[in-house]
Amino acid sequence: MKYDFDSIIERKGTNSLKWDLFDDDLPMWVADMDFRVAPQIENAIQKRVEHPVYGYSIVQDSLFGSYINWWKRRYDFEMSRKDMLYATGVMPSISSMIRCLTDVGDNILIQTPVYHVFFYVIEDNNRNVVENELIYEDGVYYIDFDDLDEKLSEVKMMILCNPHNPVGKIWSCDDLAKIGDLCQKHDVILISDEIHCDLTDPGVKYNPFETSSSYEKVITCLSPSKSFNIAGFQSSIVHTTNSELLLKIKTQMHVDNSDSCNVFATTAVTAAYDESEEWLEELREVLYENKLIVKDYLANELPIIKLIECDATYLLWLDCSALSVPSKVLSGFLRENQGLFLSAGIDFGKSGDNFLRMNIACPQKLLKEGLGRLKAGVTALSIINE
Repeated sequence: MKYDFDSIIERKGTNSLKWDLFDDDLPMWVADMDFRVAPQIENAIQKRVEHPVYGYSIVQDSLFGSYINWWKRRYDFEMSRKDMLYATGVMPSISSMIRCLTDVGDNILIQTPVYHVFFYVIEDNNRNVVENELIYEDGVYYIDFDDLDEKLSEVKMMILCNPHNPVGKIWSCDDLAKIGDLCQKHDVILISDEIHCDLTDPGVKYNPFETSSSYEKVITCLSPSKSFNIAGFQSSIVHTTNSELLLKIKTQMHVDNSDSCNVFATTAVTAAYDESEEWLEELREVLYENKLIVKDYLANELPIIKLIECDATYLLWLDCSALSVPSKVLSGFLRENQGLFLSAGIDFGKSGDNFLRMNIACPQKLLKEGLGRLKAGVTALSIINE
């Protein structure tokens, strides 16, 4: 390996949400990585830091150019600058879109189990959550299209997660085309959150919604924050070829002050997309190796927990149903008994209550320590429940 994915970097005391918000010994919950960023990004930021003025910044065209080149080169997804808006993050932009494209009391559909903030952003904006629960059979998740068809008739908007967090599913082109057809049938606005798109297994690519469906009322949210571990720079873009939707979103994001640019954002984004592709390819290899470590460990040391096979993200979905313990209880016990913080599946919807989510984006030494703590915690819980 050319890049360092083995060194353990002390993050406590750095105002880290993951490491400093709570006092757990080993947090493996929130979706950021414990790896050092690509040196190209680090060097670019250091160079910018050398200039001693950090005032208000503008969004430079080079940032949009980096997005355009990246998606064209890697995913054959052609975007035009006129169809793009800058946003401080995917969730702030989704919140703005909910406010300007739906009304108070409207229904918004999500596919559960799904990223828990989707619930909050809908409910906090005084809209109603409608769940299209994914079908779970023999360790695999599928879309219930009959249920989706029925429920889309009741909603104004759908928020799609592609690839899907937490189950790690890459939706096929056929799946995405069917979703587009159903949204068109019911005249539903679709937001596609594709923030995890680069984090696929080696040799595997995700399918952008906009290259898989011809539906016109779709808005795609993109960001390098997960792929390159630069969420702290608060940078993303919104893309839609629908000029009417784009104008409404642009106006709302300006009102919400969610369109301003961090002083380091353009530097970080352009260094990521223009200079750090080789680092990302090595990262994908490392994450895949980590998945195999977890798979082997569970099969041989803790077979009562089943790993849901996935092709994307560094977030593993663990089926703990055989333990017959609610996920909040299980997660709480692991934290109290072992100092290990995994996300409780219930946070992602009621259909997730037999699961835990585990972040494996860390050096292998930490990953193996986490697996050992998981086994010790499950063993202790089993003894208590005997």
